Amino acid sequence: MSPLTGSIGALRRVQLEGDTTAADVIVGLDTAIAGEARATGLFADHHLDLSGLKLPEPWTDKQFVPFDYSHFAIMYDTDTIPTPPKSFEELIALPANIKIALQDPRSSTPGLGLVLWIKAAYGDRAPEIWAGLKPHILTMTRDWSESYDLFLKGEADLTLSYTTSPAYHIIEDNDETIKAALFEEGHLAQIEVAGVLKSSEHQQLARDFLAYLTSVDGQKIIPMTNWMFPVVDLGADMNPIFATLPQPAKTLTISDQDIAKHARQWIDEALTTIQ
Repeated sequence: MSPLTGSIGALRRVQLEGDTTAADVIVGLDTAIAGEARATGLFADHHLDLSGLKLPEPWTDKQFVPFDYSHFAIMYDTDTIPTPPKSFEELIALPANIKIALQDPRSSTPGLGLVLWIKAAYGDRAPEIWAGLKPHILTMTRDWSESYDLFLKGEADLTLSYTTSPAYHIIEDNDETIKAALFEEGHLAQIEVAGVLKSSEHQQLARDFLAYLTSVDGQKIIPMTNWMFPVVDLGADMNPIFATLPQPAKTLTISDQDIAKHARQWIDEALTTIQ
């Protein structure tokens, strides 16, 4: 994945290109960077009725349209860790030889999601958690795929992914050993979104695409390609494996305003602590 193909890279690119960008729609931003994206003034209102969507929280955003979601989670393999940690505090108390592959919050939305998750769960104690994670961190990769690959190869015992990630291994690999650890303090949800650029010469066509993306027909594609939950109820069209995946009892949230105001500070706090 090149630096410009990730969602943060895509946002940076349209910021640089401004009104000269050839893009009509940006797909794959998430709620952690939606506030920053909105503040650029580059995105148009979608004008869609999204009142029937099924999400962890009510959707009121006028610029961005959600198309999938899941909760961040720490992944483990039952063959190597039969008893997973039940909180970040239990994770950092594990022997130092238990290693985790993480993603850089400056280039990866899951990496940023972990910073926000720990902050939402622990507040002013977040540096304490990062300090505890430090001896366990094998590496911090540029994007999700690199760190997940290290986990699958057995080079890392744990990695950051999603509560829906086990569905891929069950359905595609017939492997039920890879699971998501559920933490007592709760989990932060990632909602992925798409938006129409004001500079697009195809405004109606772009909005039609977003309407399709949130339709039942469009959403049927999501679970078995993105391995995330759809944002509409698919009924019998939803693979039943997803209903068997354990999900957190508590969803943590951070407002767009807090993210926009403090994200850079929280990222610096985390990176400084683990250096």
